[in-house]
Amino acid sequence: MAALLTRRIVSGEVDDGRAPSELDIAQEFGVSRVVARETLKILASLDIVDVAQGRRVVVRPPAEWDYLSPLLVEWLPSETVGELLQELHQMRVVLEPELAAMAAASATGQSLDRLKAGIERMAELEGDPNAYLEVDHEFHMEICRAADNRILDRIMYSARWLGTASRRITNEAPAALRKATGDHAEIYEALVARDPDRARAAMRKHLANNSALLAEKEKRTKRAARRR
Repeated sequence: MAALLTRRIVSGEVDDGRAPSELDIAQEFGVSRVVARETLKILASLDIVDVAQGRRVVVRPPAEWDYLSPLLVEWLPSETVGELLQELHQMRVVLEPELAAMAAASATGQSLDRLKAGIERMAELEGDPNAYLEVDHEFHMEICRAADNRILDRIMYSARWLGTASRRITNEAPAALRKATGDHAEIYEALVARDPDRARAAMRKHLANNSALLAEKEKRTKRAARRR
């Protein structure tokens, strides 16, 4: 029910910003008031609606919704998810090159060993995009941990669901995984050299390659939509 109501709200099927009430939900879906109340709690937890005792249920501005929630990402239309992936990439461009530079100065030998093992594992998994995705994500999180900033670490971690969706797109392109492994190796070598500028540049190059893949995917999606 929460998924269906979210899709209705996104598509503009609610009047004057008024979401269905507990009673509305119970009557439409034939469920108890308790189940209806829990449904509204889910929407409220995603910052989609405001629910207050004795007041109507009000839809919050879309800009305030919890786009880092995997539930919300799953329920949004593909066009909106595509926009979010572009915005995620913008965040990564702002943060990850600096995280790589910080890691070049502070990474421990153990952290570098884990990064090296990750690259070796990625090389083995270039024919398996799903398995590669997990190692890819852990490689970037290891760099984040090596930068030794707990706030930035939590920011990156909170975006992991969108990051997974983004990597599924970039990993599906021909030869994308082989190129990604090479990019990761360049980042690693810069970290081993303790060269912040080189690490920053290597991460920027990697993200630029990802941006090109995302843009190409968006073009294909729009062409397919026009043909329908």
